[in-house]
Amino acid sequence: MKTITEKIGKNEVLLTGYLHDPHYSMPDYDKRPAIVILGGGGYEFVSFREKEPVAGSFYMKGYHVFTLMYSVEEKAQDMQPMIELAQTIKFLREKSEEWGILPDKIATIGFSAGGHLAACGGVMPDNALFMERSGFSNADEIRANAMILSYPVITSGEFAHKGSIDRLMGDATDEKLREAFSLEKNVTEKTPPTFLWHAADDTCVKVENSILMASALSANKIPFELHIFNEGGHGMSMCTAEVGHDKQHLRHWFELCTEWLNSTFDFRS
Repeated sequence: MKTITEKIGKNEVLLTGYLHDPHYSMPDYDKRPAIVILGGGGYEFVSFREKEPVAGSFYMKGYHVFTLMYSVEEKAQDMQPMIELAQTIKFLREKSEEWGILPDKIATIGFSAGGHLAACGGVMPDNALFMERSGFSNADEIRANAMILSYPVITSGEFAHKGSIDRLMGDATDEKLREAFSLEKNVTEKTPPTFLWHAADDTCVKVENSILMASALSANKIPFELHIFNEGGHGMSMCTAEVGHDKQHLRHWFELCTEWLNSTFDFRS
């Protein structure tokens, strides 16, 4: 395994990567899909237990994995986390030959507020306000190829997780900016395939967030899967004792997810 670290964006947030070593005995795996992991935390912090345990799990499934310590607190304003994720995706494509990444098979996965950011990796490239403020000109080079949204913050409307949206807005009162953060309103026919999972009894980020996103994906004929578990609350991560949420039934999300992602990317680990 090769470990890499890079600083991304004007805030120099840390990107850490765990790459599989190529080997003559497995020539078909010299290049692999990659996944960018975004822990939650309401844009106040980046959760460790929704980052490292997830990275290890996807690495064992054969993926190159990257964790991004995106900007939080006051540094999360001015769309900085979204810009950092776009810069990360573009950077991974630029390094794809050197690092053995399949450039058309880069996924994002996020949890809670990190799920909001992961979804931004698919929808923000088609948002005019984001493209104007970020300075990107080519939407295709910064768009993720698949999204995995775990109990995600999605909307800035009725069912919003107020803390996340308020942190992104800061002192801004621009309604166009608030609407840009309501991701169900930004889905287009170019939005990538999406896997969502949520617990119906989540009192922190209401399950309606995932339902709204699924409805928007369906309306735009985007392939998706939505799994709603009856109970589980919030912040489940890998649903193991290690992450403090030992729920065997909920743990099935990961196998469902990797089966879906393998099929979406036509990848067999």
